[in-house]
Amino acid sequence: MIDVSTAAAPRRLPQFSLAKHGAFLALLALLAFNLLFTPHFASLQTFNVNMTQVAPIVIVAVGMTLVIATAGIDLSVGSLMAVAGQLAPLIFLDKVLGLPVYLIIPLAFIVPLIVTTLLGLFNGILVSHYRIQPIVATLVLYIAGRGIAQVLTNGNLVTFREPNFQWIGLARPLGVPVQSIAMVIFVVAAIWLVRKTLFGRSVLAVGGNETAAYLSGMSVGKIKRRVYMISGLCAGFAGLIVIAINSSSDANQVGLGMELDAIAAVAVGGTPFAGGKANLVGTLLGALIIQLVRYSLIANGVPDAAALVVKAGLIVLAVWLQRHGKNG
Repeated sequence: MIDVSTAAAPRRLPQFSLAKHGAFLALLALLAFNLLFTPHFASLQTFNVNMTQVAPIVIVAVGMTLVIATAGIDLSVGSLMAVAGQLAPLIFLDKVLGLPVYLIIPLAFIVPLIVTTLLGLFNGILVSHYRIQPIVATLVLYIAGRGIAQVLTNGNLVTFREPNFQWIGLARPLGVPVQSIAMVIFVVAAIWLVRKTLFGRSVLAVGGNETAAYLSGMSVGKIKRRVYMISGLCAGFAGLIVIAINSSSDANQVGLGMELDAIAAVAVGGTPFAGGKANLVGTLLGALIIQLVRYSLIANGVPDAAALVVKAGLIVLAVWLQRHGKNG
């Protein structure tokens, strides 16, 4: 006679969920489509092109994911990219201080990142201290940040050739774009931050229930300020990558529309806009999907403008899946 009380319970198979796995399946479908119908898609050159273009989106979207995890939003990231992109050439072209290259190049990286991090702090102060809605608070620098970038160089296009700076956008160690390596580092660091640190758990707690987080003793304002600072840092780094790739900096173009790409990547990746969760792997997949959609359309003769329509459709689909696909 079998003792039912001691019998091992049957193991439950992992439950498939469109909300969780939809982005991965969409990415696989895009890869399969391009492998079948897009000429030269499997080449190293195509890989490098896509990785070069997607890396800034992913890096900005990492910061955006943390902001959205607190139930916030950051519209200023594109403008902060432009600020960093204008500051760096002013430093490494160095027509005033006359510093040696071993000092001026590090400063060209460090100063713009400090400035954009502080501008992110400004966003955080408006949100946390003055209780301004995030979409309104970050709209301030969405407008003013672009103006600051234009003032720095009088709105002129700045061209340059500085290999000691441009390695961040042009180097290919072992054939892999260096910005792709940076992209992976940002994603892995953010995953560690969310899963393994008290700060990361606090970010999710604030987004899940701000009142409960406050009553439990968390410094809600400090947490919000920090995530906006991280978002500013990510935007600044992405801006440096973009100008290094282009060998030029244009305050009117650097980071233009990046806030929409980053928000779309987060949405497609499955992080809810209500806060409380941060799906950073999903954000990476979402950015890859957005890039591959654009590449697929262009490579198959569809105008680039059509990618905007498809991108909007992807966001709508992602939000629908978050609401209705959990038990799919």
